[in-house]
Amino acid sequence: MRKLNEYFPVEEMKSRQHIELLLKDKIDIYKKVEDEKYVLTYVDHTDFIFVDYLYVSLTARGEGLGGKILEHLKGNGKPILLEVESLAQAEDDTEKRLRFYKRHHFNLATQICYCRHHVQTGEPLKMDIHYWAPTGVAEEEILGQMKWVYENIHAYKDEFLYGAKYEPTDNVLFMTKK
Repeated sequence: MRKLNEYFPVEEMKSRQHIELLLKDKIDIYKKVEDEKYVLTYVDHTDFIFVDYLYVSLTARGEGLGGKILEHLKGNGKPILLEVESLAQAEDDTEKRLRFYKRHHFNLATQICYCRHHVQTGEPLKMDIHYWAPTGVAEEEILGQMKWVYENIHAYKDEFLYGAKYEPTDNVLFMTKK
């Protein structure tokens, strides 16, 4: 967790307790793989994979480790979804992350709007959805999968963990155009 907290902005981070509950309560789908060079937390749903956090240490960057991790996940033959902060709210490493995902054939879901307010800080957070799929996939399908992630992973036990309910799913995730 320390590695993730050092790298990801507070608005994007789940609490330690949240991640620990997911790992315990959703052991069948929520996974964590970690060593001294990287941390990966992800959802292995029957229909897709959602990368919650992928962190490669500064000392291991440039070794191709992140690409190997993504290639391993692609080997499952399911669409892979992930969130990246929009360039409008970009952190220093956002452009590097976007180039990395583009090199690994991830597409930006241009018709999906994902904007929520952090349950603790109240700060708005606009995220872009990026995805990879072994075959064509409609953004409507990606939207449905992201709604599932929001409700079952991000908002999991929200009142217990944060003392407040997350915003309604349809207010946070929706199609911008048809």
